[in-house]
Parts: sequence; structure tokens; C-alpha cells
Amino acid sequence: MLAPVAAPAQERMSHCIAIADAAPGIEYLTLADWRAPVSDDHAVRISYIDHSMFLIRTAGGVSAVTDYNGFIGSADFVPDVVTMNRAHSTHWTARPDPRIAHVLEGWGDGVAPARHRLDLGELFVRNVATDIRGGMTGVERFGNSIFVFEAGGLCIGHLGHLHHAPDEAQYAALGRLDVVMAAVDGGLTLDLPTMIGVLDRLRASVVIPMHWFGPATLARFLDGVSDRFAIDMRDGSTVEIGLRNLPDRPTVVVLRPEFLTHE
Repeated sequence: MLAPVAAPAQERMSHCIAIADAAPGIEYLTLADWRAPVSDDHAVRISYIDHSMFLIRTAGGVSAVTDYNGFIGSADFVPDVVTMNRAHSTHWTARPDPRIAHVLEGWGDGVAPARHRLDLGELFVRNVATDIRGGMTGVERFGNSIFVFEAGGLCIGHLGHLHHAPDEAQYAALGRLDVVMAAVDGGLTLDLPTMIGVLDRLRASVVIPMHWFGPATLARFLDGVSDRFAIDMRDGSTVEIGLRNLPDRPTVVVLRPEFLTHE
């Protein structure tokens, strides 16, 4: 059984909520690989591993892997924290690497939601619970979490296996998001019009598509947002994002998934 993470005696406040009406800028560039040091103290590096797994690293080397399913590649790399969701087996594992210090389950017990407020200094991780499809009533209460990673002054949201548009209370709990990882499969999670509506509401500066199953799936999403987002197609799996100047318009940054390797 995974041990719960205790909340600190004096809980850290989320700056994403405290300044939700402010909009700091960002600038981003592709790095050679996931191991390179982050070049700016006010930046993070995001590497797309596979499916809905991303590695997020701070300038000081604190690291998190999203929707961790137990395999991140051949590299003997142990993140400080992993988050998981259980709508499908590709988003979680019952046997996480025992060397991982913090394993955060995104689902509740059906009565109460999971609640995480993990303060690692350079990285603060919190969650906002949502429902998923399933169970006797067709809805499993609190079966998914949107995890928010606060680092380098940025607010980074991973929507997980989202099955419904957030309600007003959930949007308020998320606060400002500068970067959003969004599932764009168009069916297993949200249909594309609903997901695009969520992204319009979140108004993040950068959207990174995930949970796409090939060029055709990705193209349908890009076609659906090309009138409101700039499209930035990358050849690599890694992007560095820091507090600088906003892009001229909200931008979809397409990364190519790549498992972590020694080389």
C-alpha cells in the first residue's frame, strides 16, 4: 500500500491562485536532451516521455513524472515525485519504483477526493479532483486529478485522463495556468470540441498535446485550434520554459514522445 503524503503543518499557498489574474510571460527553447541542466533559475524543462507521461525538472534538479505507469525508459533515473491517475492502466502502476520518495495517487475513495499539497521547495505539487466515467452509476466520483506543478514562477497543469469540463469551483481551484498538458484523443477522454472549450477557458500561454495515438489524431486537434492558437511543431521531446515575454498569441507546442535513455 502506498503511504499517504502528510501535509505540512503550515500549508504553502499556491501563487497560481494568489495571482490568477496576472499573466507572466514565457519564452521557450528546445534543449539537446532531458539530462541537460536547466539554463535559468526561473525556468523548468519539460520532456515528453510517452502517452501522458512528462518529466518536469527545475533549475535545481527537483523532478516529477506525470501519469507514471512504471516505465519511463532504460535510464536509471528516479524522479523525486510521480503522479498517477487510474482511468486506464497506462496512467498508473500498483508497483512504483520503491526508490521514489513521493507517489501521489490522483483518485479518491469514491466518497472523498485525493488531496495533495507537496512542498519540495523548488517544486510545489497540488491537485484538483475530477470525476471519470465508470461504476454502477456511470460516474466514478473523484477518479482523476488535474495535477498542478508550481516551479520557477510557472503554473503547469496536467489534465490527466479528463472526462468532463471542470465546473466553476474546479476552475477557481486551478487558478492561473501558464502551461497545460491536454489529452487530445477526442474520445477516450473528452471529445475535441469540449477539450478545446476547456483550453479556451484556461487561457494558458502554452498547450502541449498528449494522449494522441498517431498523426491523424494529432492533426484533427491541430486543425480544431489553428484559428486561435499558433502551432509550434518540434522535432524533439524537450522544451525549456521560463518567465520571460509572452508569445504573440497562445501557442500549441507539439513535442515528440521519447523514453528516457542513458545515451
